[in-house]
Formats: sequence, C-alpha cells, structure tokens
Amino acid sequence: MRPLTELFSGRPDQDANLLVGLGEADDAAVYLIREETAIILTIDFFTPVVDDPYDYGAIAAANAMSDVYAMGGEVLLALNVSCFPADLPLEIAREILRGGAEKVCEAGGVIAGGHTVEDREPKYGLAVMGLVHPDKVTTKGGARPGDVLVLTKPLGVGIVTTALKSDVADPRSIAEAIASMARLNRDAARAISGGAFHAVTDITGFGLLGHAWEMAERSGAGLSFDFEAFPFVYGAQALADDWLFPAGANKNEAAYRSHVLFSRLSDEMQMLLFTPETSGGLLAALPPEEVDSFGSRCVALDQPYWVVGEVLEGEGIEVLA
Repeated sequence: MRPLTELFSGRPDQDANLLVGLGEADDAAVYLIREETAIILTIDFFTPVVDDPYDYGAIAAANAMSDVYAMGGEVLLALNVSCFPADLPLEIAREILRGGAEKVCEAGGVIAGGHTVEDREPKYGLAVMGLVHPDKVTTKGGARPGDVLVLTKPLGVGIVTTALKSDVADPRSIAEAIASMARLNRDAARAISGGAFHAVTDITGFGLLGHAWEMAERSGAGLSFDFEAFPFVYGAQALADDWLFPAGANKNEAAYRSHVLFSRLSDEMQMLLFTPETSGGLLAALPPEEVDSFGSRCVALDQPYWVVGEVLEGEGIEVLA
C-alpha cells in the first residue's frame, strides 16, 4: 500500500503549526493555535462489538477519544459519526447515541452534533477534538534504551468479543471485556503526563505487537516484553487455546511477524498478541526513575497498570516467555 503522503501533491508538513500530521503519522493530528495551546483532532468508528446498544455506543466513544489521551490531551467536544440501517428500531439507535453521549460527558466533553447516513450494517463512533499544551504532546516516537514499558489495560478483549459473536464466551469474560473497553484512558494519560515520559501509544486494531512495532520503529529502538507480565481479561487465553481468533489477527500477524522474535512461546499465545484490541490501554515508555512516581499517581487515580517490558538498543521486538 502506498503511504498516504504520496497521495497528496503538497507537502503534509508545510504548515509549521501542524505539530503532528501525515509527515510522521501518529494516533491523532495536533495543530498549534497559540503559544500554550494545541488542538488534537481524530476520528474513529466501527461495527458493533457487543450485543447491548448502550454498551456499544459507550465503547465506540471511549475508543474514539482514546487517541486524544494517547496524545496527552483532554477531550473538548465531539461529533457523532453514525451509519444506521433504515429499518433499525429507533430505540436501538437512541441507546447507541445515549451510550456515546454519556461517555463523552464522563470525559468532560460535549457532543456538538454529527452526521448519519443509511447503511446496511450499523456503524458508530466519533470525530473528536481535544486540547493539549504543546510541551505535553505524547507521541509514538522517543522511547529510549533503558526505558520501562508500562501498559494500562488488560489484553484479550478482541478474542472475547469474537467468541461473543459465536455465543461461546463466558459471561465473566464478557463482563470484564466490556468494562475494560468502556473505561476511558483519561486517568492513564494523566498519570503519564504528570511526570517524565518518552513515548506513548494506545493499543487498538493492530494489536499489542502492531502498535509496539510502530513505537519501536518511530523511536529507532528495540522493545523487549515479558509475556508473563501481560494482563489478560478472564478467559482470553483459554479462547486462544481453542484458536477462536478474529480474521484481523491473521492480518496483523502477516504485517508484523517479521519484526518480532518469540522465545519459547506457543503459537496460540503468539497469535493472541497479534489479535486486534478495541479501546485498549496505553503503552508508555518511561525513564526507570519515573516508574515509582507513575505508580503512585496511578494508585491515587485508581488506575491499574502493569510493567511489561523495557526498551533496548537495536530494532524490532522480542517477547520472552
């Protein structure tokens, strides 16, 4: 696939106020509007991942806003992006939109409008605008050898929601996955930005290893993970043992396997790390001396976190079992 930058005749970085854009693609665009203020712009929407329409709306909204948090910002306002079948019952559409609106309100933002078109399969999400101080912008690049890697949500929601579609997911797994996906990354971003940091991204459609590779490539460094340190929602590993992976896991594996070295890890657990996540947590590279204070901020915010690896000299990713 050709890079997006090749599809435009003008230079994507020709505006000096565009701090993050197509020149070095990241989780969202960042544009400087005054000396101490930049705006963050992002958009994301997808088909239903759970059965309950309210939960679907809340998860889609949390997922869309996650890019603002991955860039170190706070949500200001959002626009609904909706595609609904003409025969979709009004109460279902209303619940989807209510779930999204209440999640935006929880984030301290406001729904300011939106756009809906007819489509055979429901799709919902948000276009989001956030604010950030230019000195507090967090990007995928910048991880340094010696940094500690922390993760702020468990993995495995992608395989659980796939199992849900086949009616083979455990109720506890479903409940944990929904709670994780609906949780905002707001407190995680605040804990990270409250101290020194070097690189941040959120874990979504490319899976843990796809997004980790983006961080490694952008940083010009290698990443090392300890598989035993990874958190998983209940039942995710058992579903992996049954090989109930979504199609996106195969696509991610094809795209990123050449950049990953596994040590004594089963094929099932390898594929689980390639599995797409929805509204996943933040992966951050912090200086080692910052980890304790970061942990204290997380405790104060009731924000879970896990130390899952470190940044190395070199390139690529290794996963140790």
